[in-house]
Amino acid sequence: MNNNTGTNNAASDTTNLAISSLLEQVTQLHTGDAVELINELDLDDQVALFRSVAADQAVLLFDQPELHYANQIIDSLDDARAGAILNGMSADRATDIFRELDWPSRNRLFSLLAPDTKAALKKLMGYPADTAGGLMTTEFIAVPSTWTVEQTLAHIRRVERSRETVYAIYVEDPVSRVLKYVVSLRRLIIADPKASIAEVGRDQTPLTVPPLMDQEEVSRLFRKHDLLAIPVIDEHHHLLGIVTVDDVLDAMIEETSEDAYKYGGMEAFTKPYMQIGFFEMLRKRGGWLCILFLSEMLTASAMQHFEVELEKAIVLALFIPLIMSSGGNSGSQATSLLIRALALRDLKLGDWWRVALRELPTGFALGAMLGLIGFIRIAIWQKTGLYDYGEHWILIGITIGVALIGIVMFGSLSGSMLPFILQRIGLDPASASAPFVATLVDVMGLVIYFSVAVLFLTGTLL
Repeated sequence: MNNNTGTNNAASDTTNLAISSLLEQVTQLHTGDAVELINELDLDDQVALFRSVAADQAVLLFDQPELHYANQIIDSLDDARAGAILNGMSADRATDIFRELDWPSRNRLFSLLAPDTKAALKKLMGYPADTAGGLMTTEFIAVPSTWTVEQTLAHIRRVERSRETVYAIYVEDPVSRVLKYVVSLRRLIIADPKASIAEVGRDQTPLTVPPLMDQEEVSRLFRKHDLLAIPVIDEHHHLLGIVTVDDVLDAMIEETSEDAYKYGGMEAFTKPYMQIGFFEMLRKRGGWLCILFLSEMLTASAMQHFEVELEKAIVLALFIPLIMSSGGNSGSQATSLLIRALALRDLKLGDWWRVALRELPTGFALGAMLGLIGFIRIAIWQKTGLYDYGEHWILIGITIGVALIGIVMFGSLSGSMLPFILQRIGLDPASASAPFVATLVDVMGLVIYFSVAVLFLTGTLL
């Protein structure tokens, strides 16, 4: 019994020593670097670390979206520690964590919040996560238009520590609370202290967004106007909150990751790779693979339809991988270009016909380029004796060249039109995944290839 006790005490001392060492490192590192270090620990060690770290340091770490197990860590802490961290965090980040909690944990932790934090979370969780309302924070500085610059600066000094950022000051009508002006911090500092805050901000109408605006549109406004923050207003022009540039960057990273998953032919993952469970991995990847596999069966059907031609001229089978990959590659290129152009608003839905007129000659030229390379390759192999394509090798080369022109043209056209079609029916253009485009072009590519072969080789090889 004593030996076991001694062993347990030794293990506990070792763990405490390791946590103490980690605490020292976390204290010395920049917040972002400290989060990276914490993410390398397993969940139990992370919880132990947050039980010991200073409360203000814990708040800074939890405010970083990159902290992987934030919802599980906060759920594992005692009520006093969890409540202190949640009440000290920025409201928008606390909302993100609450969205990831199950209902029992959410209800337990919600009861620990201060009244103003509860009110902020209720407001923010009422909006979809991918909208301006879901991104915004309620921690901003608003003052009545009757104040002076001096009064405003004094107010900022008093409340600055309780605000996530102070990019600008929002000036409201003192009676109706309608947003009137937005004054940048820089402009406020250089203004006459005795001047009215309304006079300082009078010459520019504030740029605002509604709470249900999609986050992609919000990010477009940030890029277009070089914004650091943008106010979110309701239908009566009352200020609900502000969206800051760091929140937009986080949202766009998430959006880009989601599009990358879709383009790779799978459902989007919301967790880091090492946190994805085995069955979740199967569910999100397997569905798309099954759909693509069933689609690829059409390729087998197309080849069965031309079975006689393949038996007569087995040499045609040698070029099937070349034909299929070229069409799929051209389609994927076009799809990538169009998804990006639509996302950046470089193109509108009504521009589809302009794109079609542009992609057809582009596809023809690219196909002719590949077709010429293919013909030259056949000629070199024939003349050097590397492979004997028979007496009709020139016709085979022409068949390959013409087929590549048709297939690349089809790939470019279909790959460029698919994002428009998806957007027209209300789907994300990024759903036009590379495997899906390749599958579509594979089937039609075989039909085009063998149709051209019948046209040029009937009476000779066929």
